[in-house]
Amino acid sequence: MDYDSVGAAVFGQSLCGMGVNLLVKDVSAQVAFLETVFDMKSHQPTADFAIMVYGNNVFQVHSDGTYHANPLLGLVPETPPRGGGIELRLYDTDPDTACKRAEDAGATILQAPADKPHGLREAYILCDNGYAWVPSKPLNQIK
Repeated sequence: MDYDSVGAAVFGQSLCGMGVNLLVKDVSAQVAFLETVFDMKSHQPTADFAIMVYGNNVFQVHSDGTYHANPLLGLVPETPPRGGGIELRLYDTDPDTACKRAEDAGATILQAPADKPHGLREAYILCDNGYAWVPSKPLNQIK
């Protein structure tokens, strides 16, 4: 599918399995964060929406304004953390590289890269919208 030109109805009807949609204050800022820190690719980014691709995974970013008639908007806190309690795990991202990029981008490192007993090296990075991004790699793939 060509994510740069697909229409909304075709894109929506193509979605299957489990999807993720992040509701954010500023789509452009969130897209820049994801591209800079995690090498994600955005498609059709506007002030209201973007299709994001991470490896073979596709998810969406929507601005608060697009949810004007959606009951979820009333549950979004006015003050951070908006994404409290959710971890967005990126299993194919080196946590050391991501943390360096996140620091350079002014993001908050909640936990520096560390080797974990469950066999992963991982870190916790908080974006401006309060979502916890967890870049990780299996310990046997760390050089």
